[in-house]
Amino acid sequence: MAQHMVSNRNISIKLACMAFGISEKCYRYQAKLNSENAEIADWLVKLTEDEVDWGFGLCYDYLRNVEGFKWNHKRVYRIYCELPLI
Repeated sequence: MAQHMVSNRNISIKLACMAFGISEKCYRYQAKLNSENAEIADWLVKLTEDEVDWGFGLCYDYLRNVEGFKWNHKRVYRIYCELPLI
């Protein structure tokens, strides 16, 4: 809504954010690394197909310690839960 007001009504970002009760940081937020989410999902699917008895913990440890990825465990777990791995 704030973006709509800024673009269509020509009001300042600061005023729009104050009107809608959001911070300017929230207004300017851009999600990043979405392409990496697909890579994480591909790795998780591959690992769970190869090692049927591996759960999240072993998959994450393998990605972190063997493959050397520095992905956050919360991010990997969120993607792990979204996949139909069962």
